Amino acid sequence: MPRKIDPDNPPIKPEDLETQALNLVRRRGRPVGANKEQVTIRLDRDVLAHLKKDGTGWQTRLNAALRRQLGLDSK
Repeated sequence: MPRKIDPDNPPIKPEDLETQALNLVRRRGRPVGANKEQVTIRLDRDVLAHLKKDGTGWQTRLNAALRRQLGLDSK
């Protein structure tokens, strides 16, 4: 009995195989060599709530505020 082809999950064509393989090994996160270092710090709950109230990007905003306060904002 021949196999039915599922229209929602068609077989991969040989020309698409390389693209699919590249998608499987895609790396996440910052590229190697980025000028960042992961650290753990403790913040007061109200400070953290204030930073997070504007949504994603709070870590970037915190970094920018620290740079301004330390006089490192020349970048």
